Amino acid sequence: MSSYQEISSAIIGELSQTLGSVDSESARAFCDVLLSADEVFCAGAGRSGFQVKGFAMRLMHMGIRSYVVGETCTPNIGPDGVLVIISGSGETASLVNHARKAKELGAKLLLVTIDPESTIAQLADAVVSISAPSPKASVEASITTIQPMGSLFEQSAGLFLDYIVVMAMKRQGMSSDEMFGRHANLE
Repeated sequence: MSSYQEISSAIIGELSQTLGSVDSESARAFCDVLLSADEVFCAGAGRSGFQVKGFAMRLMHMGIRSYVVGETCTPNIGPDGVLVIISGSGETASLVNHARKAKELGAKLLLVTIDPESTIAQLADAVVSISAPSPKASVEASITTIQPMGSLFEQSAGLFLDYIVVMAMKRQGMSSDEMFGRHANLE
């Protein structure tokens, strides 16, 4: 397998498997908790962090107050807030600390992970498990990948969050055109 078509077909097949195995009730619960929040705080490390930043941007486009943890303009979280974490292992020390602090302050916690039994998962109000191989995960994935390291999880998490955006749009009767009205105009 070396042609563009072969490799891209393999990657698309992998994504179809990971996203197809996400539990629909978990996805519904994730969206329910998300839409109940006054504010949404998003956190992730490395490439997972890039995915969750894109999610925070889409939430802003929907008119939801959203922030990225660690940015200088991020306010404090309170009991009406929700913290969304993407962590393949569910054990990243800084993210475990964020999760514990958010729960201490009464906020809700959402997690997208490979390991539904991880430390962060034990604290979460809703967990979406994505079965993808990663050297950091302590659980065995149900599929294999041609991609390096945690790429399949990171891609799957980003696409799952795009699904959540579409689900939230439908629930709120929102169009893409309405969202575009909030798109950055200082480009």
